[in-house]
Amino acid sequence: MHLWFKRDRIRLFNVGLIVILLLSISDHLQAQQVDNPQAVKILILGDSLSAAYGLTQEQGWVSLLQNAWQNHGINVVNAAISGETTDGALARLPRLLEQHTPTHLYIELGGNDGLQGHPVKKMRDNIQGMIDIAQQQGITIILQQMQIPTNYGRRYNQMFTGMFTDLSEQNDIPLIPFFLQDIALDKSLMQKDGIHPNLQAQPMIADYMQQQLEPWIQ
Repeated sequence: MHLWFKRDRIRLFNVGLIVILLLSISDHLQAQQVDNPQAVKILILGDSLSAAYGLTQEQGWVSLLQNAWQNHGINVVNAAISGETTDGALARLPRLLEQHTPTHLYIELGGNDGLQGHPVKKMRDNIQGMIDIAQQQGITIILQQMQIPTNYGRRYNQMFTGMFTDLSEQNDIPLIPFFLQDIALDKSLMQKDGIHPNLQAQPMIADYMQQQLEPWIQ
């Protein structure tokens, strides 16, 4: 009887230690959550300009931006694909949101649609569809202004650029100025195709985007 009682006390003592340890871990995690109630996760939904076309992923501006934010509780998920259109992105978005559960969605799309001469209304409807899907899930949306070469005609260019301003105003979402508007004018910062920024331009884009995005994610 005495031996059984002694063993029972040892078991109770061990259980008590486990409970204390679990409570300690729980308190530590709760303290971390108070310090950082919700980590920011930005989903980049874009085309080749964000997909590091002609470079490695590590050399692209999105990866450089993630490196700059790695100690600030901001995560960046790069879902950009070279050649992506608004049609393809709209189809992919629900699965991406389910997979990554971002707090913010950055839309950098429309360039390939414009280069292919797609109707502006179709692009607009597709981007509006992305905005609707994300807003229904309480995700903060940031829209990127896009530009295309002027040889597509003045009317089409005006409709194209104006579409982004209209979407921004009607949905009350921030519109980021086109990040290549100055870089594209410097041939030393562009790849031979004249469309994609080269390796030297990537840190410049990352710095610019950090300045543009931070006010909307803090």
